[in-house]
Amino acid sequence: MTTTPGGIQRLWDIAGTLLDRYFADPNLGEVAATVWEQKFGSKPTDNIFTSNALFYFLGEDGFKEESDGGRLIEFGLEYAENSTFKSYGELDQLDTTRVSVFDAARYDWKIHAGTVVYSELERLRAQAAAGKYDLIADKLENGKNSHITNMNRAAWSDGTGNGSQDIGGIQLLISTTPTTGSVGQINRATFSFWRNQQTSGAKSSTAFDNLRASMRSIFNQCSRGGVEEQPMAWMTNRTVFEGYESILLANEHITYADKKGGADAGIKNSLLLFKGQPGSYDEAAPSGNLYFFNNKALKIVYLSGGWMKMYPKVDPANQLANVHKVATFANMGTNNSRRLGVVSGIT
Repeated sequence: MTTTPGGIQRLWDIAGTLLDRYFADPNLGEVAATVWEQKFGSKPTDNIFTSNALFYFLGEDGFKEESDGGRLIEFGLEYAENSTFKSYGELDQLDTTRVSVFDAARYDWKIHAGTVVYSELERLRAQAAAGKYDLIADKLENGKNSHITNMNRAAWSDGTGNGSQDIGGIQLLISTTPTTGSVGQINRATFSFWRNQQTSGAKSSTAFDNLRASMRSIFNQCSRGGVEEQPMAWMTNRTVFEGYESILLANEHITYADKKGGADAGIKNSLLLFKGQPGSYDEAAPSGNLYFFNNKALKIVYLSGGWMKMYPKVDPANQLANVHKVATFANMGTNNSRRLGVVSGIT
């Protein structure tokens, strides 16, 4: 059978009609097709990130230190008395033993990084008035916040995450079992001077009934003589933070906060103090532990030019895309474990 060119076109028309009848169903609706959405806000609203309180806290008050290079991070330590100093008889020979009193704690550099990728199609579609948001700027902002969140989680960790490539965090440096393990290549089971302070905060009968006494004990143990080198801050999770707040409520009084007579029967949700030192909570903090910090003993050290470094975009030769790298080269360490402490197992 032969078909004329006009007949072929007719067959195509029939096929198109059948496809439209049985398969085409845009179902967009007249309103959606004719009226623009009303957009509120200049950028997408954050529904994922938490406070990252520890990360920002470590960036302040002398915790963060810059290094202009080096194979690794090293803190010099004075760890022993000179035992030749003692009482002697009138003509006794002095002890001339050479006593080792210095050593060092060493920490490897760690890398935390990520990428922000967007295609040329994404960029071109979202340009000028067609874009609901500044797509590229908001992607880069999300990348920065994602990097901070990852670093904050690692800062609370024990350093074993991702095949021990994570930075060595709070649970390593301020351990709930301080007589075990090594920190800075020093074995805590062998060297008692290198152990942080720790005590239990478990309740005796009612919730948090031992918390204040445990905090007092650790605070004083972390201090020198009770008045020097005291902890300068403390941090915990929300449950324990609220538990501490609850034991303060017996001392509260109801105030009237405005002209309308609104009563305020709570404590303002800001930093709470213990022995004059501020405390807060971080959503990523370990459950049931409260940590005391001292910026002379706890450090986060980073390589110069390597703190949240945003690299220029790279245009791959075989893709219509752009890639931004973000990286931090750093690690956490301590130079004086006994000035750091934890109340653990709080109930």
